[in-house]
Amino acid sequence: MKKLPTALVLAFTFSLLLSIPKAYAANDEAEIRQLLDNWAKAFRVHDIRAIMSMYAPEVVAYDIVPPLKYAGAEAYRKDYEEFLAQYDGPIEVEYPDLKIVVGGDVAFAYGLERLSGTMKSGQRSDIWVRFTSGFRKINSRWFDVHDHISVPVDLQTGKAALDLKP
Repeated sequence: MKKLPTALVLAFTFSLLLSIPKAYAANDEAEIRQLLDNWAKAFRVHDIRAIMSMYAPEVVAYDIVPPLKYAGAEAYRKDYEEFLAQYDGPIEVEYPDLKIVVGGDVAFAYGLERLSGTMKSGQRSDIWVRFTSGFRKINSRWFDVHDHISVPVDLQTGKAALDLKP
C-alpha cells in the first residue's frame, strides 16, 4: 500500500520537472515577442536608439541593400539611419505570421514583414520582406545577434520582386 502513494508522488514530481522547460520557453518567447514589438514601435517613430537597443554589439546583418554584410552594431546603425532618412513620418511595421522558436539560450524568429510609409519624395512605399532574426540570451537578457532580410528575385531580369503580397 505504501508503494502506491510514493509512486504517485514520484510521477507528479517528474511531470512537474518536465513542464519547467516549457514554462521557460514560453516566457522566453514572450520576451522575444516583446523585443520585436518594441522594435516595431521604435521603427515607426524613427527612434534609432530604441531600435538598436535589442541588438548585441557583435550583431551581423544581411539586409536587402548593399553591402552584402553589416558587421557590428555601429555598421547596422548606419544602415538603419540611411533607411529611416528616406521616409517622412511614421513607418508602419507588421509581421502577421511571426514564428518564434526557443532552445536554451538561443532562439530565432522568422516570418513576413510589411513595411509601409511615405517617402520624402511623397511616394507611398508598401513592401513585404522575408526576415529571420537570431537571438542569444546574454546575462539573462535576449539580444538579436543576427538579422537576415530578403526579397525574392526574378531570375530572368535580375530585379527584386518588391510588388509581391502574401
